[in-house]
Amino acid sequence: MSDAKKDEDLREIPVSWEALEDAFENNAPEVHSYLHVQTGEVIRIVDGVADPQLHQRIMGDSLYLRVDPVSSREQYRWMERFIATVEDPDLQGRLVQSIDGKGAFRRFKDVLMSFPVDRERWFTFRSERLRACMEGWLAAHDLRGVERPAWPVPTADDVKEQVVAEERRGRRTRAQVVDALRARLHELTDVLPARELDGAVAFLEFLRERRPTPRAGAVGVASVEGDGEEE
Repeated sequence: MSDAKKDEDLREIPVSWEALEDAFENNAPEVHSYLHVQTGEVIRIVDGVADPQLHQRIMGDSLYLRVDPVSSREQYRWMERFIATVEDPDLQGRLVQSIDGKGAFRRFKDVLMSFPVDRERWFTFRSERLRACMEGWLAAHDLRGVERPAWPVPTADDVKEQVVAEERRGRRTRAQVVDALRARLHELTDVLPARELDGAVAFLEFLRERRPTPRAGAVGVASVEGDGEEE
């Protein structure tokens, strides 16, 4: 089967690449990350913080895929390979020393802080390898990630006329405002191109899921924000 044919067999999902990248590089044993195969959302569950029953439900939900992070050993190899590409003998020597022993990842980053060009090269080098791992993992599950659609935020000038019109119509009750907004939402979905519907639904589901949770019911589940490599 050709590569083109294989690509056609993969189901596309909108993926937050940055969140998935964070999940792939964080291999702390107490951290568990999952990808929702419809919305592309990545969630993180931390042992001792999240509700164990919630974790069990997610584990048993076929819509969630557990993310298999890249091992510390493999990420260490990436540092070794990058060091081999460094042209400055002094920097290369310092980097070799930095990855010797416990705390290698942190020392490696600290050394690169003083070398902005090579630091950016490292970020690109690491991201390329993480991206290859993520794409391979998605393909193994018959998925292909696509960039999420950009949702432009209107400026004050963009909504100025609408605000003035609302003020002219006078103050309305909260229920009236909500009804008007829902009607406007229906109007927009009716004229939205078919190819944009998946993205719109994913965004609305994202808004629904991110509703504030009452403090008393907090379970320790959060969107991934990434802690960098773990040892």
